Amino acid sequence: MGGLIAGAVVARQGEVLLIRRARPVGSLVWSFPAGKVEPGEPVTDAAAREALEEAGVSVAPVVALGSRVHPVTGRRVVYVACRLLGGVARVASSREVTEAAWVPVDELGGYVPGGVYPPVRAYLDRALAR
Repeated sequence: MGGLIAGAVVARQGEVLLIRRARPVGSLVWSFPAGKVEPGEPVTDAAAREALEEAGVSVAPVVALGSRVHPVTGRRVVYVACRLLGGVARVASSREVTEAAWVPVDELGGYVPGGVYPPVRAYLDRALAR
């Protein structure tokens, strides 16, 4: 496994979009819509593409929130805040995803092993406080 991963952080009305992976990696079952950045593709575009391909929602990338080597997968992930444009969250790729759900931000700890990456958590707290 290699390559850069782009993750779409899509929030609305106190909730954030998560997908349940068809093939979990260790304890990582639920995650933000995410996938490999294609050669020459901007990471922000990749995050928007993954939200559409995995969860069926159209989003506009707003800002990269930061990157890290994911503690479960060992892959470099760039998290991108995205604004929801349209669509209904659903399983858009049954090969990759078994469920798409809007999860209350205060329940994220039950879905994300080891907690949410601090810059993403800070963004969610700011975005949802408005």
